[in-house]
Amino acid sequence: MIQVGIIGGAGYTAGELIRLLIHHPNAGINFVFSTSNAGNKISKVHQDLVGTLDLEFTDTVNPDVDVLFLCLGHGNSVKFLSANTFSDNTKIIDLGNDFRLEADKVFKGKTFVYGLPELQREAIKKAKYIANPGCFATAIQLGLLPLADKGLLKKDVHINAVTGATGAGTSLSETTHYTWRDNNFSYYKPFTHQHLGEINQTVIQLQNNFASEIIFMPNRGNFSRGIFATIYTDFEGTVEEAKSIYKAFYKDAKFTFVSDEFLHMKQVVNTNNCLVHLHKHKGKLLITSTIDNLLKGASGQAVQNMNLMFGLEETTGLGLKATYF
Repeated sequence: MIQVGIIGGAGYTAGELIRLLIHHPNAGINFVFSTSNAGNKISKVHQDLVGTLDLEFTDTVNPDVDVLFLCLGHGNSVKFLSANTFSDNTKIIDLGNDFRLEADKVFKGKTFVYGLPELQREAIKKAKYIANPGCFATAIQLGLLPLADKGLLKKDVHINAVTGATGAGTSLSETTHYTWRDNNFSYYKPFTHQHLGEINQTVIQLQNNFASEIIFMPNRGNFSRGIFATIYTDFEGTVEEAKSIYKAFYKDAKFTFVSDEFLHMKQVVNTNNCLVHLHKHKGKLLITSTIDNLLKGASGQAVQNMNLMFGLEETTGLGLKATYF
């Protein structure tokens, strides 16, 4: 059994990791670290685990676990790894943004591989340290990669995407209170969202002559979980040619599928899947991409990466059912 340590155990992504790992046939939870909850039962915080998990949070770590998941706020993984030492045999998967960019990928001799399996499956299999992609970045990249791979991103790319309240984490703020979020809709971080860095980086990795702009408008939705992204850009071919490109790119993907039908978010919520749909209007190709922000956008993709790193079938422990109704 793969012995797992989880850091930052009280948050949404850690909760999803715990739910996945207690049913994973090849992994066992060794410890869940949370300084603010040390000594409390995990089920006191993640209350759907009452009767399922009898483990307590701890404020100490086992430095010899096989794999460590970092579920910390952005910028805190560097601080934690600076203060704590783990075995050279311990693999690390960081769900924050500390190591996603090329400029940040090397830390204390550890080189983090960007963990988008549809792009870097073979590199992930050989990696010891993974930078798990961001949630918006995952949905948007999976909408763009097939075009970039063929060098077909010729003009500006326009993106409008909405995420659920869980994307903001568990800490309360003005825009996460129920009375503000309910029956409401708003944008935030227009044109400057932090996930743009990794999106641009990946597009240029596949299409190094890309010189146009990726214009991203992120939105807050009044639902708990999920991301729905609409992307459009110039495209000279037919929609059938675009479908052929996308289906060929994702022919071996275990969780990303091209749909011939219009999408809605309930098709993917509570799964590790990404669905992509294509529509052509005059000279514009509209790409729709939808994921669960906590699963394919975070914890599910992290387990997918763990499976690849340990030589397991990629889908192990991720046979999830959509919350369709």
